[in-house]
Formats: sequence, structure tokens, C-alpha cells
Amino acid sequence: MAPLRFGIVGSGWRAEFFARMARVLPERFECVGVVSRSAERGAEVEAQWGVPTVRTVAELVGGFPERPELVVASVPWPVTPGVVREVVAAGVPVLAETPPAPDADGLRALWSDVGASGLVQVAEHSPFMPAHAARRAVVEAGLIGEPTSVQVSSTHLYHATGLVRSLLGAGRGPAVVRTSRFEAPLLDPLSRDGWTGATEPATAATLLATIDLGDGRSALYDFTDNQWHNPLRTNRIVVRGSLGEIVSDEVTRWAGERTVVTSRIERRMSGIEQNLDGFDLEHLSLEGRVLYRNEFHGARLADDDLAVAGLLAGCAAWLHDDGPQPYPLADGCHDHLLGLAIEESARTGRPVEVETPPWAT
Repeated sequence: MAPLRFGIVGSGWRAEFFARMARVLPERFECVGVVSRSAERGAEVEAQWGVPTVRTVAELVGGFPERPELVVASVPWPVTPGVVREVVAAGVPVLAETPPAPDADGLRALWSDVGASGLVQVAEHSPFMPAHAARRAVVEAGLIGEPTSVQVSSTHLYHATGLVRSLLGAGRGPAVVRTSRFEAPLLDPLSRDGWTGATEPATAATLLATIDLGDGRSALYDFTDNQWHNPLRTNRIVVRGSLGEIVSDEVTRWAGERTVVTSRIERRMSGIEQNLDGFDLEHLSLEGRVLYRNEFHGARLADDDLAVAGLLAGCAAWLHDDGPQPYPLADGCHDHLLGLAIEESARTGRPVEVETPPWAT
């Protein structure tokens, strides 16, 4: 199978995740070039990432050094819509980092311009994470019956709403969002840049939101400032269904008359104790049923990197094998629209009704 050839517009922190996948998995992915803003930054990228750079999108999609099959747009929010439009105009598929546009008007304008092209995917990687994929497999197997609600205290806004919709199998219809904001002391010992040196709690804000998705489906959103990095706030995912529920890695379900069982989603790792195969994820399973198998075993990737690799693999299947769209623009737009509603409700103190958007169908 030929590797997926992709280019990147942008050279920041998140863009490097995609370039790294090409370095560690060259048989699956090839980064043919990066667009950087300046020659100075381009020289740094070429030295650090080992890929050629150009200054414009036109140069990248024009075939330098090789025309990409896919362009990853990893640029600041206000810049993303323009990059997406330019790449689509060149007839090249694009994977836009989240969110695809900064605000609701921008989302609608972008959809109006490129929604019908079928060329735009969104880099919402949360549902591709091994643990979330395993939970979705439990739901899709019908083990907890019909999924009815999700509680997410893990990641923020559009990532969380994308995860909610993925686990519930919810579409892109109307919703009602109600948010409250609370402040409380919390020690913040770790950030994206490393240990902060903080030893005393400081004020941190928490947003609690309920999302009514209709048809009896709901979500609870719970996110505290810097929850991605703060080790004092752990991930908590609850998926409730008509015949049971998933609480983080435990599955409680109805197994027959007078029989309720609780089992654990088990993570199988190599490289532990006398296993000499190197530290790596092998699979996640429940009661002997494999829910997620690491197709990149041997690359020794963290879960976030596995999600990025899975997203790129989904793009390859879409482009090479006529597979399903991994995360179409309509989904990325809807996730961000719900996230914007969470923030608006927190700001105004009132419920926000999300009407049926143009991408609903």
C-alpha cells in the first residue's frame, strides 16, 4: 500500500504532530512539504523535521517537490478558512485543524463556499483515541443497549462535543445548551511547557453545561481551566445506555434475568517486566473481545499520537480505497457550533438554542 502523501500549512506545535507521524511511520505516511511564514522558520523546520518548506500554499499544491494528495491546515483559527478555500480551489483534499472557522458566521460562510466540494475533513482526533474507540465499540456492540447520555470531564468545547456525538451516534440537529461557571482554588503544577513550580492553589474556573440533543439524548460537560495538563484533574467519561453504562474503563450491563455484570476494559501493553518487545500498546479488550487493536504497533506511540495516526490512516482509506470520510467538515462545524453555545451560555447566564444548521443533512 502506497503511503499517504500530505503537505502541511503551518509550522507550529500541533503541525509537528503530523510531521512526526511521517517520520515514525514512513511506510504509511509521507510529508512532502511544509508552508512556513518565513525563510528563517523554514530553515528551522527543514533542520528539525527533515522536510522541505515553501512560503505559499500555491507552491505546495502546485507540486513542490511533489503534489500532495492531502493538505493539513494547521494554522491560527482566523487563518484556517482562507487556507481551506485556497486548497479546495486547487482541487486538493484538505484536513483542517479544529475548529475550521473561529465563529458561527465563519462556519456558515465556509460551509457555503466549500461544503458541497466533499474535499474537506476536520482533524478532530478525540474519537480516534484508543480508549474512546474502545468505548465506542462497546456501545456499537449493543452491550449497554441504546446510548442515551454522555458525561465528559476530559477535554474542552469542540473536542468534548465531538466525543459526545460520536459515543451517542448523534447527528447534527438542534440542541439546547445551559452552562454555569464556577470558580474555586486549584493547584496548577503542570502546563504544556512543563512543571510550573506552583506550590499554592490559585483561582480556576470550571464550566458545567448540559446539552439536550433531543430524542432523549443528553450530555454533561465539565471542564476546568488547564484540565488537559493538570494531573490533579483526571479524565472521567460516562456513557449511559438503556441496559447499562460505561464509567471510565468499567462496563456494567444487563446480562440476562437477575444477572448484572461489571467488567473492565483491559489495556494490553508490551514491554512490561520480562516482556522484551518494547513498551507499546497492543490492544484494548473486554471479556476477551478485542475492542481496539493498535495497527501502528512497533512505532511506540502515545495515545494522542495514535489518534493522529488513526486520523491520517482514515484519510488514506478515504482517498485510496473509497472508504468513509474520517471526519467531514459538517461534523467539525457542528462540534464547534455546540462549543460556542457552551461559551455563550456561560457568558450570558441564559440557555442557548442551537437551531438546525445548513450542514445538518
